[in-house]
Parts: sequence; C-alpha cells; structure tokens
Amino acid sequence: MSKEILFSSYELNGFELNNRMVMAPMTRSRSANEGKLATDLTARYYQQRATAGLIITEGTYVSEEGIGVVNVPGIYTAAQIEGWKLSTAAVHKEGGVIFAQLWHTGAYSHPDLHEGKKPLAPSNVNPAQQVFTAEGFKPSEEPQAMTAEDIKRTVNDFKQSALNAFQADFDGVELHGANGYLLQQFFSKNSNLRNDEYGGSVENRARILFDILDELKQTVDINKVGVRLNPSLNGIMGILVDDETITLYNYIMNKLNDYGLAYVHLIEPFTDVSDNENAVQEVAKHFRKIYNGTIIINRGFNKETATKVIEDGDADLVSFGVPFLANPDLVARFKTDALLNTPDQDTFYTPGEKGYTDYPTLNN
Repeated sequence: MSKEILFSSYELNGFELNNRMVMAPMTRSRSANEGKLATDLTARYYQQRATAGLIITEGTYVSEEGIGVVNVPGIYTAAQIEGWKLSTAAVHKEGGVIFAQLWHTGAYSHPDLHEGKKPLAPSNVNPAQQVFTAEGFKPSEEPQAMTAEDIKRTVNDFKQSALNAFQADFDGVELHGANGYLLQQFFSKNSNLRNDEYGGSVENRARILFDILDELKQTVDINKVGVRLNPSLNGIMGILVDDETITLYNYIMNKLNDYGLAYVHLIEPFTDVSDNENAVQEVAKHFRKIYNGTIIINRGFNKETATKVIEDGDADLVSFGVPFLANPDLVARFKTDALLNTPDQDTFYTPGEKGYTDYPTLNN
C-alpha cells in the first residue's frame, strides 16, 4: 500500500470519506448547563475541523437520567436538536461527515446532577470517581440499581436520541459503550452484580447493547450506526478486566457482524496491561480476526503509527483526539509534516473560545 494511505478516500456504507483520519469524540464542556445546548461556538469548533474524514462529536446525553458532567450538550429536547443543527450545517458546508456520539454515564454521576436522586446504574456499585458538578468536583456516590422498567426506558432513550440526531441532520450516530460509562458498566462483572436477564452470563451482560441495536434496526438506517468499545479498560472508572473479559468482547464482536453497522470504534489499552493475561494486549489486531466490518482504532496514534496500523490491515480508519483538539488542520499538517500546536490542558474543559476555537492553522 502507498505511504499516503492515511490520506486516501474511504467508502463508509455510502459515505465517501476524504481520508482515513477520524476526529475522536472529546468532552469539551462548552455548553451552558442551562438547556445543555450545542451553540454557534460548538458549530465553529467542528467546522474548523471538518477536513477530518469523519467527525464524531463529544458525547451528547440521551436523557436527563444520562447526565454525568455539567456543561455538556444533550440531544433529547427540541431545543437541543435545533442547537445541533448549527454544527451539522457548518460541517456539511465544508464537505465533512459528522456522527453524534450518544452517551449515558450511568454510575459516573452525582445526585447533584439529578435533583438529589441517585444516578441509575446496572447495580449499586460506586465507581469511586470525582464527578464535575456545578459546585466543582465531588466524589461519586452509590448509584441506584436499575429496574427492568428503567432499562426498558433507557433503551428507548437511546432509540429516541438516534431519531433526534438524524432530525438534527447528523450523518450517523455512535453508541458510547466504552470508558466505563453505562453500557460498559453492564458488560463488566465488577460493576454488574445483577441476577436477572441483564446479569451473570456473558450474553446477559451484553444484552442491553443488542436491545438498543435491535430497536435502532426498526427505526433508523443501521448502516449509519457505529459502536465504541474499550475492551481492555482496567482500573479506570471502576472497571476491571476479569477472567471473562476477552470472552465477553469476542462474543460482542462476533454478534456485531450480524448488524451491518457503519463501524466499530475500538480503543487500545489506556494502561499497561502487559502482565495481565485477562486483557487483550493488541486490540485492533485481535478483533480484526473476528469482526468483518469497518474498524476505527484509537489511542495515542501519530502519522507513522496510524499509517502502519492501516497498512498492516488491522484497522481501516484511525481516530485522533488531542491532536485534532489543538490542530484544526491536522490533516494538512500530517500531509506536509508540519509541526503540531501544543495543546493547552488548562483550557480543555473551560468556557469560551480560548483553547477551543483559537488554535492557529498553517494559514493564519
């Protein structure tokens, strides 16, 4: 393959992506907590980065119950749909493709964000995290174990938020099943202590994902739905790999072959799991042998390593987070081997334009 494979076009279930570089979803906390709206500023941020082959937005809440951080947009009200239309129009104006990431944080939340009520989760297991509330960071508390009715309602919330995303003119949606949030809390034995049809066996712990996908199949174009998974997450957000982790993700990936999804978005290990026999060491390489569709891979890639993982055939697309955050024109910089801007970590989650829409491009 050509060394320019990273910049070659890619056909994604009817979408012609201009290159193989994906802007990864990143929470930026620029939406006012009142109304939880994506704004003109949000639109400018994504428009600046529309040369990415595909943009996946920051996680956007599927319901009030899904909230786990302040100043993050939702996609469950009419006003939120209208707010997101600003971003989709801006990206489409530049010829870009944009998917919305649908998010429910589960146990990673705080009663302050739910009018004093406990957040909902698979089981009453405290993830022991610091949660960003309107009054600053507070320690998470024990959540409320979901009833069967809660689960049914949440599945419907994902379905409705997908419908809302297409109404907002998104090209597709991504289900956030990674990084220790609600869906991964169901997958993990240490956060899912249920003894009903959603707990115990591998099949039961994965059930909620397929319940959502089965609902989506009936209501939207499933070819425009992606799923994000983090199979080797360990020691973060209260999630631990265990003796069934590999079996569980092998099962999920095999079953996803039946759905004709847009893609599966995988994450290489966050932490060193080299001495952990229960963890997948090389995520893309492992799951390429199982999954037949498009694979996006993420985690610390640069131009050279991204090119290699595609040339090796282990992934089709590579997503970049912080590099796109600090370099709106990352594609052009990679093409010309230009220096990259240094990200300002102090402004990752602060209000306003600074550290958001004011990073320089090669042309200014």
